[in-house]
Amino acid sequence: MEKKLNSILIIMGVAGCGKTVIGKMLANSLNYLFVDADEFHSHEHKAKMSAGISLTDSDRKIWLNFLHEEITKWQSNGLKVVLACSALKESYRINLAQDGDVHFIYLKGSKELISQRLKLRQGHFVDQRLLDSQFDTLEEPRNATTVAIDNSPESIVKFILQVIM
Repeated sequence: MEKKLNSILIIMGVAGCGKTVIGKMLANSLNYLFVDADEFHSHEHKAKMSAGISLTDSDRKIWLNFLHEEITKWQSNGLKVVLACSALKESYRINLAQDGDVHFIYLKGSKELISQRLKLRQGHFVDQRLLDSQFDTLEEPRNATTVAIDNSPESIVKFILQVIM
């Protein structure tokens, strides 16, 4: 039986795991639209995270509800989208996926590897100061494609394509 490719693929994981890089490459490979959920954070939330302060569940609620509305719009308009979104908790993923043709792809890596990546990161509002809180918040998904991030981006995308196609 041939697999049906979901219309919305959410690349998830902690900050610095490669959601944007992998998401853009995957979207390009599938001819999907790429969207980064970080673009939907309020200026206040970006400032908070830039100061090294983690968002709370109540901070994230409006953002997650907005993203769910966007997913619903994309699907009703027949768009196929790769969304880069941390989606760290099961309750967040349930909110995002409700009533949708959504599949999660979890980019999994060690705190040490991701810490090294965040040290090199420039120009993003989330830095290494938030890494511990990201891992503390993370509830690893049970119903997702899990991908180790200790390979090249090309290898990671190739693996994802083999699993989801």
